[in-house]
Amino acid sequence: MLLKDRVALVTGGARGIGRGIALKFAEEGCAVAIADIKETEAEQTLKGIAGKGSKGIFIKCDATDSSQVKQMVNKVISTFGKIDILVNNAGGFTVAVPLSEITEEAWDKNVDLNMKSTFLVTKAVAPYMIEKKYGKIINLSSVAAITSGPPSIHYASSKGGVLSMTFDLAGELGRYGICVNAILPGTIRTPLWTETNVPKGANEDEFFDGMAKKMILLQRAGYPEDIAGVALFFASSLSDYVTGDRLIVGGGFPLQMPPF
Repeated sequence: MLLKDRVALVTGGARGIGRGIALKFAEEGCAVAIADIKETEAEQTLKGIAGKGSKGIFIKCDATDSSQVKQMVNKVISTFGKIDILVNNAGGFTVAVPLSEITEEAWDKNVDLNMKSTFLVTKAVAPYMIEKKYGKIINLSSVAAITSGPPSIHYASSKGGVLSMTFDLAGELGRYGICVNAILPGTIRTPLWTETNVPKGANEDEFFDGMAKKMILLQRAGYPEDIAGVALFFASSLSDYVTGDRLIVGGGFPLQMPPF
């Protein structure tokens, strides 16, 4: 197993991409701590981790609150004794709106959810990785960080910040044997994406199929499992000589569909 005897912390691990990553890691022998504010969904993820034969714990934590983050990291350390892998997945986005309609509150919310959470959790975990001279940090950015799309500069900017942090952290932490990389998901079919983007009353399958045929080279939307496989690569020994890099997981997007 690729992650035997490893310990991972996955923020936003209760559902969606976070759950997919947590279950994939558990399948590969990893103990997994999931941090989230969604208790009911987190319990379902814990059951899935146990079903894979691995140990798991849930810590309720708002990753934008420094005091809660410190308590959460202390709980993981006291339970497992170490954190080998950190997945900064906690985040979110709002409905796409043009510049003229973006409020200061919406801007701050996106920056906090995506950038501040990544900063706070990484800062809290890094000392333990530095002490062990080992660590894998995986940041969830977005294709929105590198390409234009529906008007949402608050979201795109915050995810661009996550990508920039990835490069800078890789430079700072590399000397301690810590690899820092980013995953840039495209359209991934998660509850959050569906809640935010699928029009009310629309058929979900028809919506995603129609969008995929217009925009995605592989002609389908992605699923959390598609992200989880890439996260496993970055978390395992397969990527021990990879740091400061990014990998787009978007079925070919943002490449454009060929004209035929």
